[in-house]
Amino acid sequence: MARSTWSFGSPGQLVFGRNSVNQLESLVQRHGWKQALVVTDSNLLNAGVVEPVTQALAAGGAIVSIFSEGEAEPSIAVAEASLARANESTPDVIVGVGGGSNLDLSKNTAAAYTHQGHPTDYFGFDKVPGPTCPLICIPTTAGTGSEVSNSMVLTDTVAEIKISGQSEFFRPDWAIVDPQLTYSCPRQIAADSGIDALTHAIEAITTVEFDELEIPPGETCAYDGRYELTTALAERAIRICGEHLEAAVNQPEDLHAKDQMALAATLAGMAFSNSGVALVHAMEYPMGGELHCSHGLGNGLLLPYVMRFNLSTRIETFAQIAQWLGEESVDSEMEMAGRAVKAVERIRESIGIPHRIRDIGGNESQLQSFTEKAIRIQRLFWLNPKSASYDDVYEIYRAAY
Repeated sequence: MARSTWSFGSPGQLVFGRNSVNQLESLVQRHGWKQALVVTDSNLLNAGVVEPVTQALAAGGAIVSIFSEGEAEPSIAVAEASLARANESTPDVIVGVGGGSNLDLSKNTAAAYTHQGHPTDYFGFDKVPGPTCPLICIPTTAGTGSEVSNSMVLTDTVAEIKISGQSEFFRPDWAIVDPQLTYSCPRQIAADSGIDALTHAIEAITTVEFDELEIPPGETCAYDGRYELTTALAERAIRICGEHLEAAVNQPEDLHAKDQMALAATLAGMAFSNSGVALVHAMEYPMGGELHCSHGLGNGLLLPYVMRFNLSTRIETFAQIAQWLGEESVDSEMEMAGRAVKAVERIRESIGIPHRIRDIGGNESQLQSFTEKAIRIQRLFWLNPKSASYDDVYEIYRAAY
């Protein structure tokens, strides 16, 4: 039965701009928070990136505790440690600071702390039973969009796969996007994050239409498919990436480009966390889980191959994407659509994202394992504009190998 409605979720409040982190002081005072837990990692803490956050919280009158054991693609064990710190410090507010991994960790911690569960209780769709304690997410990278999204991802190190959870209760109460916190981001992380934002926007704008999304009986889906609002957000994010992604990575002195990429990441996050992501993400979860690559790098590696697979079902959209990414127009819409793939490959090469699975330590014998794990993530296959079989997925991995 065709849908006739769509819904749009966003953080309780989004604050964007240089020095916006200073608003934490008034937030603490206004809400009377006495204890704050900052969830971050040791690299950001030692580099002084977290200091403006802790200073603003303290200036507002909060006693600040810090969990600094966050890691890239955080494990369940790290989530357990973060929860233990929360139970010990009994915060009135939890503040996630960092890239998507730290923000996802803070979401999981807020849910488990509030509802006294285990970090794994919140995998899957709509598993958070109610609102969490106040949660603020502050990104220090421009890519994941986790600060505005309804999802979080942890890594099951035993099964070697990334596992996600989606819930509207994962959306932060406040997202504070201060581009200045991204200025010292290392080049590789900026590249991985930037291509992640582009992947989110491209997948968001090419998912199935909201009124054509078919969900099997008895199943639920965290996303609606694409509609006018998500398409508008994704388009703007893609245009910004076309104009500023390469400069933000390759010209670190270009602060305007970094500001714009912070905006692109947020817009893409708002788009994909409503329309959904699809085959790129389904294929990245097992590949990234086994090869231990960053989520953004894995997405960027796979993106052109999945775009090529989906090309015939989204010719008009891919032709527009090619234009937004700076490709010269041609009369043939099909040729123009193909140029979208070439544009992404050009950007990927320019910022140093690998283009082969073998380049990130994978071997051909792993492709079957990747495929077997990916095919189980059917909730993302529903959102892909083109039906993909086991053999299709395996052949995409082979092409990328």
